[in-house]
Amino acid sequence: MSTILEKILASKIIEVAERKLSVSIFDLESEPFFPRKCLSLKQSLLDSETGIISEFKRKSPSKGWIHENADVIKVTSGYSAAGASGISILTDLFYFGGTTLDIIAARPLITCPVLRKDFVIDEYQLYEAKAMGADVVLLIAAALGQKQTLELAKTAHRLGLEVLLEVHNESELGHISENVDIIGVNNRNLRTFEVNTKVSFILADLIPDQFVKVSESGISKAETVQELRKAGYKGFLMGENFMKETNPVEALSGFIAGLKNLKG
Repeated sequence: MSTILEKILASKIIEVAERKLSVSIFDLESEPFFPRKCLSLKQSLLDSETGIISEFKRKSPSKGWIHENADVIKVTSGYSAAGASGISILTDLFYFGGTTLDIIAARPLITCPVLRKDFVIDEYQLYEAKAMGADVVLLIAAALGQKQTLELAKTAHRLGLEVLLEVHNESELGHISENVDIIGVNNRNLRTFEVNTKVSFILADLIPDQFVKVSESGISKAETVQELRKAGYKGFLMGENFMKETNPVEALSGFIAGLKNLKG
């Protein structure tokens, strides 16, 4: 029986092949956003008091629709104004309800770095990310071989994109290389979609200190962020916690305020 991740990757192979036939890399290089200099999510997290990477996603494979009619421009520009250190935008349509047009539409109104959140399996998707105005790409260790991860990371850097490498167990740490900028520990097992923030605490000391560490998924309390920060994390990727609310921007603002009060 196929896991959720295997199903997503199987459909992604077909999806990317179809897009290659309709839009060439040459076409992508001609897009208005392609020449822009990318913003640094790594530096933004190092400089931030909160480190919140707020995520825009309409649905997920495990929960279904979370916020079906969410307006990407309204929500992401609001996130940016509210003090997000970075914004993650899902561009997978079938499983997450996102499109590449979401980043293109939102980019002009966002002042912080943007992460293209998708299942990258081909360098073509890196050119897409640059063309749509993303600053950072996600490489998922569970979805790639170590050699493939290395080659994709090198290409991303050549294009001026930063790389967030996502791991969720000790065996995946072998994907780390000098071509990675940020290590994200996903508390959600992508094969079962079960969530446990203990994963971040277990892996914290196993990740070399020269990499900025981000904890992803399952974070809903300011106290958890505080504990993770003590464990060495600079970034905290949060999506569902905000997107499930009627007003995701207010939810982010309230969370940041609570985090600052906790620190004070």
